[in-house]
Amino acid sequence: MRVPPVLDVYVWVEDADRADALSHFIERYVDTENPGDPRFGAFCRVFVTGERTAQDLAALEELQRGDRATTAFSLYLRARTHHEAIITVTEEDALVLGLGLDDPSNSPETLRSASLLMNTLREEFTALAGVAGVELPPPQTRAEWREDGLVQLREGRL
Repeated sequence: MRVPPVLDVYVWVEDADRADALSHFIERYVDTENPGDPRFGAFCRVFVTGERTAQDLAALEELQRGDRATTAFSLYLRARTHHEAIITVTEEDALVLGLGLDDPSNSPETLRSASLLMNTLREEFTALAGVAGVELPPPQTRAEWREDGLVQLREGRL
């Protein structure tokens, strides 16, 4: 079965109160009743409530990319009203918050919706910048953020 493409929208957030930004993103966009990833609880304890355990840290290490040593990772979750919600903690300790939009026909209307969503997220989280693209992996470093290969929309600067 072929899965229709998803247009991913991300914003780069360097918020002084990371726990507050994450709590807000989770409450607003994540399906907390059925988040889809068993490590969601560990993530919340480590980054939102501060009640982490050694098991929580080990669970989050599983999310790191295996191709290089890094502390960055991405957590893919079910979203309330979007295709998916993605939370990334970057190598620089910033946040990349993302939402996926179904785009089965590669529609220009979906690209317009992505632009509006990006503006909303940038304002809502006081994000420095935003990017969007079809099947765009979440950037885990500033260098990855600057790559243009799959980026279809870009706003703001880091």
